[in-house]
Amino acid sequence: MQSTGLIPARFLTIIAHLVLVIVIFWTREENIKMCLPENYSTSQYNDKDVEMIVALSITLGLFAVELVGFMGGVTMFMPFQGLLSTAAHSGAAISLAYFLFDQWPCQWYWYIFGFCSAFPAVMEIVYIIGILCFRKGY
Repeated sequence: MQSTGLIPARFLTIIAHLVLVIVIFWTREENIKMCLPENYSTSQYNDKDVEMIVALSITLGLFAVELVGFMGGVTMFMPFQGLLSTAAHSGAAISLAYFLFDQWPCQWYWYIFGFCSAFPAVMEIVYIIGILCFRKGY
């Protein structure tokens, strides 16, 4: 097996994405206030807060799935999953940096979530199920 730079790149982009999600979780109050109109009610704030907590919590859960598959060695040496994960998480890291510093609307987080967190995690689950269920004994 050839050693490539894809494995460390995948790990570093996943960790960069994870760090940005944690930072957004810690600073979500400021981000939520930027997403609301100038005169917002407490219920509007609470609704956006719950929405962001749910989105960020699901993202953290999907990180757990990806890290288990990667660190467990199930998908560590799969080039397509490595490339997909590296591209998605590097895109997420760049997008979330802009989300955080340029204070993008909160609804845009769902697009970043779908393309950069959910898609690679679903592919990771497909690979894990495929390997554990259909390649027993190999």
